[in-house]
Amino acid sequence: MTKPISPLLPISYSKEVESAKLRGAPIVALESTIITHGMPYPGNIEMARSVEAIIRDEGAVPATIAVINGTLHIGLEPAELESLAQTTDAMKVSRADLAFAIAERRTGATTVAATMIAAARAGIKVFATGGIGGVHRGAEQSFDISADLEELARTGVIVVCAGAKAILDIPKTLEVLETRGVPVVTFGQEQFPAFWSRQSGLRSPLTLNSPAAIANFQKTRDQLGIDGGMLIANPVPQADEIPRNEMEIYISRALDNAERDEISGKAVTPYLLSTIFDLTDGRSLKTNIALVENNARLAAEIAVALVT
Repeated sequence: MTKPISPLLPISYSKEVESAKLRGAPIVALESTIITHGMPYPGNIEMARSVEAIIRDEGAVPATIAVINGTLHIGLEPAELESLAQTTDAMKVSRADLAFAIAERRTGATTVAATMIAAARAGIKVFATGGIGGVHRGAEQSFDISADLEELARTGVIVVCAGAKAILDIPKTLEVLETRGVPVVTFGQEQFPAFWSRQSGLRSPLTLNSPAAIANFQKTRDQLGIDGGMLIANPVPQADEIPRNEMEIYISRALDNAERDEISGKAVTPYLLSTIFDLTDGRSLKTNIALVENNARLAAEIAVALVT
């Protein structure tokens, strides 16, 4: 069972989230690295406001999670969101350094893993993001595997995404999720999506076609006492996708550039995403925004179904 947040921890709930918790209203967690590390200002704040508005329109409450000057924020007030969007030196925090950011009174944007930890301890059951991290291509040499996969295995939050980021080794990522007992459900189609693309060429382990069915699946897992998270892969809308065959050309070029420039560790993903943005003349970012908004909508629908 997930431990609640200690009363000794410096934590702040936005007024909207605090009210929702008291009422038992549906809440959807949102990460903050997409704001601080995903795109420049003011595009990032426009995207963040749009995603929060979509969640409200679907009858749920958004809870953007971040560490600000050592305080863990579950939901941000408008001024806090604006300030975070303009921050240029925020840490990118995961399980390994979330506590460090709080202890050292730093400002940090939460990744998928850190957002899951904070959401679970705040009693939030659904989280919307863009794409999860996973097994990097060439991991058999680099051992570069995202902490997101381990977090999905241990932390009881439903994560709605557009699949694993296509820059990763998707077959190996799915293998690790299977080994760790994480349910992988694709929404509305039988093939697992590949972030910018609706198709990955891989069959999804499970498929469900409605938010109510996803909520019922989770309720049954709870009744059986099965812990850990669930991954919901939500294909990007067809009008916004970049086809898989085209994306593979851009990804291959970006990987070659990363090897040439000796990029490693946490710098790999932002480097690849920035390179792909350039190679696609900005199309990848437009698709990224569209899929995040699409995921927020589905996550809100699932959150509502969980409380009805």
